[in-house]
Order: sequence, then structure tokens, then C-alpha cells
Amino acid sequence: MRRIILKVVILALAILFGFRVYVRISGLRKSPGKGPARSTVAVEIMPVERRDISNVEELTGSLLPMSRFDVAPKISGRLEKMLVEMGDTVQNGQLIATLDNQEHLQDVEEARAGLEVAMASLSESQSALDAAHKEYERIKVLREKKIASESELDKSEASYKASEARNRVAMAQVEQRKAALRAAEIRLSFTQVRASWEDGSGRRVVGEKYVDEGEMLSAGRPIVSVIDISTMKAELYVPEEDYSRVRVGQPVLLTTDVMQGREFTGKIVRLSPALKETSRAAAIEVLIPNPGYLLKPGAFARAKIETEQHKNAVTVPYAALTKRENRQGVFLLDEKEMKVSFVPVRTGISTPEIVEILEPAIEGRVVTLGQHLLNEGSFVTIPDKLAGSDVDDPDKQGKE
Repeated sequence: MRRIILKVVILALAILFGFRVYVRISGLRKSPGKGPARSTVAVEIMPVERRDISNVEELTGSLLPMSRFDVAPKISGRLEKMLVEMGDTVQNGQLIATLDNQEHLQDVEEARAGLEVAMASLSESQSALDAAHKEYERIKVLREKKIASESELDKSEASYKASEARNRVAMAQVEQRKAALRAAEIRLSFTQVRASWEDGSGRRVVGEKYVDEGEMLSAGRPIVSVIDISTMKAELYVPEEDYSRVRVGQPVLLTTDVMQGREFTGKIVRLSPALKETSRAAAIEVLIPNPGYLLKPGAFARAKIETEQHKNAVTVPYAALTKRENRQGVFLLDEKEMKVSFVPVRTGISTPEIVEILEPAIEGRVVTLGQHLLNEGSFVTIPDKLAGSDVDDPDKQGKE
């Protein structure tokens, strides 16, 4: 029984001693002449700065060649020889492939022989016409001398006119045979497949090859594709909310995964007047010079377009923005009192690092870390060597 009583007494004394220690420590926390202790929150701060800030839209799309067309034969036939391969450079009018031309050569020879026959017939009819004309003139003279009869004159005139008609037919047959020869020669030329384009200048590249030698081709079946990649065309899409800030003529910085680490400069040349209902985005067309053919058609393109720039703007770190009661603002530091006040703000241009403050005009320092623990008038402390701050701990200031 005595042991139990002794243990109870010792436990009571321990509780009393602990309580007195707690009271002593609490008293020591009070600042001299300052009343009760105040709680502080450790925060990170950064200065409000004036700097230039730009709004940069980041868009995506695809790279396309400046122009692209397929080369195809105009007639059917067997592909005899392929003269280019994928990636080859071609000039305007260059021979790309040849078809088997034996049948068309025979057609040309037949048309040429037919022309010779027609020309011989024309020569014969011309001679007959000349003879009929002389006979007609002779009979006319005899008739005037009353030597030839009227019926002889009529007969001579009819013979002359018939010869004249036969001569016109012969001349028409010559022209017909000439046309047939030209058609045969054109068909023969179609056995040589060439790449040609309207502007007639520059070099282009074979993008794809569709057939192999020996294949039977129908008229219009593509053989190769020819592309112009001296200048590339990027088709990008701008969302509805940014459409009004994009204009023709704006410069564009473009990158692709094919050429990582390289930036290419172009400019907007066309802007679609309509937005797609499915994506609520409008297409824009950007032209990019492509010396050395570094950019490749079909590549995924990322573009940056500077749509707006403000000089000497008031900015704070983006991390300083916070919300209280559905209002966006920043906690501004009172460096004398070492407490903060919440200032609602209206923002302008923002980037992942900084944001422009349009209203109100602020200066000083703002809290960038620890805002979730703060309220209006909260006291703060700044850990040493944080954000280049030279503000001392408030407890140290009190001791001074």
C-alpha cells in the first residue's frame, strides 16, 4: 500500500515540474515589452520588377512541301526504263521514264507513208488541173473566133471545174495525213514521260516512287511524285481565343523533331477566315525558306508566334499569384512590420515564369512560397539566404 502511495506522489510531482517548465518556456517566448508572443510563417519572397514581356502563342501543325504533283503517262504501255529514284533532284522538262514505243513507232511510219501517198495524189491532181485549165482557155479562144461550139466550151468548163474540185480534195487529204502524222508523233512522244511545271524554274525532288520497270501501266497511273521543298509550308491551327491576335505578316519561329535544336524563321502568309466547328480552331499558313532541304514534308511542327509585347511592364513571378475568396491576387510584404497584405490584381501577359500586373500599381516584394498558410495581416519570417533577401528575422529586430 505504501509503495502505491509513493508512486502516486512521485507522479504528481513530475506533472507539477513539467507544468512549471512549460510556463517558464512560454514566458521566455514573449518579446520584451511586446506583449504576448506572435506566430510567424516562413515564406519565400521575390521582388516586383519592371521588364519587357511578350505574349508568345505556341501552335502545332504539319510541314508540307510548297508544291506537290504526281507524274503519270498519258498513254498506256509497258514501263521500259525508270530514270530517277526517290530523293533525286529533277529539272523542269527532265525525262523521268520511258515506255515501250514499238507500236507507236509503227504508227508514225504508217502515217508518214499515208502522207506521201496523199502528196503524190495531190501532185497528180494538180497536173490534171493545169491541163484542164489550159484546155478551157483554148476552147474559150476558139469560141470567140466562132470556131468551137457552145457545147464544147461548156464541156471544157465542166472538166476544168471537176479537176479543180479533185485538186481541193487532194489538198485536204494531204492536210489530213499531216494531222495524222502529227498525232502519231505526239503519241510516240508520250512514251517519254517528263516532269514539267508551270513556272519553269528551279529544281525539285522526287518524293515517292510508285512503280517498277516492266510493269504495265494504264494512262494516268502515277509513276513518281515530285515536290518543291526549297520553301516549306507549315499548316498550323490557332484556337478561337487567340485568333484575334494572329495576323498575316507576323514572324514565326518553328522547330521540328527531325531537326532538334534548330529554329527556322518564317512568316504567316494566309489566315483562314473560318474556324472549324469540331476544334474551334482556324488554319494558318506559314512559309519557311528551306536552304539545304533540312526541313522535311510531313514532319510535326511546333511554332512560336509573338502576338503582343509590353515594354517596361510591372511583373511578379508567376508563383506569386494566389486566390482568396475567389479573387486573384498577391501577398505584398510590409518589410517594416514583417507582415503581409493580400492585394487583388488584374493581370496581363503571362508566361510560365512571370506575369504582368496591370492594376493596381505595386512595388516591393511579394510572397512566392508559403501563401497557403497566410491570411491578411499574417506575420512572416524569411529564412536566411533565401531569394537574396537582406531582411532580418523579426525576433532579432525586436531584440535590437
